[in-house]
Amino acid sequence: MAQLASALLWHRRGREFESRWVHPLIYKNMDKKEQLLNRGIEKIIDLDNLKKELDSGKKLRVKLGIDPTGDKIHIGRATQLWKLRLFQDLGHKVVLIIGDFTALVGDPSDKPDGRTGLTQEEIKNNMKAYLKQVGKILDLKKIEVRYNSEWFSKMELTDFLSLASNFSVQQLVQRRNFKERWESQKPITLKEITYPLLQGYDSVAVKSDIELGGNDQLFNLNSGRDVQKLFGQRPQDIMTLKMLDGLDGRKMSTSWGNVVNITDEPNDMFGKLMSMKDDMIDSYFELCTQLSDEEINKLKKEFTNPRDLKAVLSKEIISLYHDKEEAEKAEQEFEKVFKDKDTPTDIREFFCPKDSYSILEILPHLDLAKSKGEAKRLVQQGGVKIENVVINDIHFEVTVKEGLILQVGKRNFAKLTKKS
Repeated sequence: MAQLASALLWHRRGREFESRWVHPLIYKNMDKKEQLLNRGIEKIIDLDNLKKELDSGKKLRVKLGIDPTGDKIHIGRATQLWKLRLFQDLGHKVVLIIGDFTALVGDPSDKPDGRTGLTQEEIKNNMKAYLKQVGKILDLKKIEVRYNSEWFSKMELTDFLSLASNFSVQQLVQRRNFKERWESQKPITLKEITYPLLQGYDSVAVKSDIELGGNDQLFNLNSGRDVQKLFGQRPQDIMTLKMLDGLDGRKMSTSWGNVVNITDEPNDMFGKLMSMKDDMIDSYFELCTQLSDEEINKLKKEFTNPRDLKAVLSKEIISLYHDKEEAEKAEQEFEKVFKDKDTPTDIREFFCPKDSYSILEILPHLDLAKSKGEAKRLVQQGGVKIENVVINDIHFEVTVKEGLILQVGKRNFAKLTKKS
């Protein structure tokens, strides 16, 4: 196994990227170590060892792996980045692994059905803006960025088979979602089964001391400990974080589209966040803001109406990724549109060269629908308005007039113009 480890390991100095330092943490009533070990935590393995390591003054290598399944990072994923920021503030080395290889496989964690993985072209496109987004939270000059294609593209099949021989199928299919799919006779591909081994080997490649992940990642994180033992490394500690619910009540996931992205425009962020259910407010305050528990409790006493509290929460979140002024403007715009039943002041304009369009043709042209099929559903559901008049006829012809406003749903507007 020592020979295998020598053959498999391939190290390269992490790439460095320029970034600007954006947000200082604003917790006021907890020291950073206490924040690290308590705020938003679901489980820590091994807590006693981690405390000992933190007290020792040792510079830990703190690993987080991200598969670029989309081109945007949502606020649920950002909770892990903020935890990394705490490690960074305490002087530890953050190792960010971008899974450009594992994304080809697809992480099956907490998915009721199989994952097909992405194509190399999709992965390449998704990665383009990743680090810029990460730089909204972390100091990129101080982190080690690795791509797991560095080692997996050089791994021989015989080496992978040697690694895989240490795990049984029974062991791998015991993870909850595999077990449920097995019992319901849904297919489980061999490719999916290899994912925990691949993620586990990432920990060997970067010599991880501790790995972070969502609570749905616990099986994969423990695989990292197992693989490290095989290669003679001390098994990493594990820190799992509470999962953030998406806007539809399921786990926030790019695959499901129920997300608030950190690159969303302030008005979009505010509208999305105001749509959350009242019982989600507490978890969003805990996981998505940098306010102390004392500050959160003070706000809850001051704003007893859930709607008002959500407005405060929305501004806090928007301020982290934009600024306070933009957050205030977003609230004002929301009030203008939804409370005063008015239209937004800043509506996108679309050039329309023809004199008229069918309603099913113009909605995709205005980016108000993805296709004619979706446009048809929106019209049939009563979700389309022209100058505040609901359009129910799928054969309706829109006569193009300068400044004519179309609306889909509560937040999506478009203005027609004849000027190219």
